[in-house]
This record gives sequence, structure tokens and C-alpha cells, in this order.
Amino acid sequence: MRHWLMKTEPESFSIDDLKRIKKDAWSGVRNYQARNFMKEMRLGDAVLFYHSSTQPPGIAGLATIVVEAHPDATQFDKKSQYFDPKATKAKPI
Repeated sequence: MRHWLMKTEPESFSIDDLKRIKKDAWSGVRNYQARNFMKEMRLGDAVLFYHSSTQPPGIAGLATIVVEAHPDATQFDKKSQYFDPKATKAKPI
């Protein structure tokens, strides 16, 4: 089993949000290195859930990978701040 550090701003999505809804996609990632790491994640891998942009920043909890990497649907949604006009269903970014 591998361990990963996943960063989020708690005002966007917090460990409390994850506890409440149990499972969610990690969407909106546009950093190429971060996306490549996400492609390496496997079912059952552990996640250190890191809150940034807060005082104090740090590990807020633990999570587990329950779905392997797949194209981020927000890249196709014109209403999303993560929309990417270069992305297509055949060649997702």
C-alpha cells in the first residue's frame, strides 16, 4: 500500500465535508505533476488529507482511495471554473 498527500483548502472541501458525504471525486486538479501522481493511485492506498490556506495548515485526517483515476468531468463543463476548451472526450486533459 502506498501513501499520498492530498491538499485542499478547507473552505472548498474539508475533511468534515468528506466525513459527511463519505466519497467524492478529487476534481479541478490542473497541475500536471499532481495529475500524474493521481494516475498512480490504486484502490486501498492511504491518503493524508492536508488542509492548506488555514491556520494552522496541516494533516486534517486520513482517507482511502476508493476509485482509480478517471478523466475529470469539470474540464468539459463550460460553467465550471475548471473548464478546458482544449479537452475532448476522446482526448481528455
